[in-house]
Amino acid sequence: MQIRAVTEAPDPHQLEDLCALLIDAVEGGASLGFLKPLDLERAQVYWESVARAVKAGDKALLVAEIGGAILGTVQVVLDMPQNQPHRGEVSKMIVHTKVRQLGLGMRLLEAAEERARFAGKSLLVLDTQTGSAAEHLYKKAGYSPLPPLPDYALTPDGELAPTTIFWKRI
Repeated sequence: MQIRAVTEAPDPHQLEDLCALLIDAVEGGASLGFLKPLDLERAQVYWESVARAVKAGDKALLVAEIGGAILGTVQVVLDMPQNQPHRGEVSKMIVHTKVRQLGLGMRLLEAAEERARFAGKSLLVLDTQTGSAAEHLYKKAGYSPLPPLPDYALTPDGELAPTTIFWKRI
């Protein structure tokens, strides 16, 4: 397994992997800002917008590759308001369902923290659906939860669900 930063627009094969990863996550119930069914065109538009943000320096995109295929990803939002230059946001952490429970999520999270520190960040925040499997990972990685916010976002099935915000000094 290799984790690397993406600094250029993904090539067609990488874009295909990223879209498949996002669709797999949404179809599996991950609350990532998309509703079911997530079509390929919407996924491509999303990843193209991420590539523009990476190119502009507003985000960092890290991918985990196994056998040349992208099977995990995480983003760090670096472009924050003027009064929050010390803060970053972990976003869209995704691990393909076929490689979960192998430590990939923890390695991605550690790489995101390293990238955030490199960018001068000392505080990271993230949010996840309350009760999701990701909560355990974030707690294990030393993130502290705030009380859940009721009805914060829709699940991929369109149901309102609570969200827990986590924070960590890095």
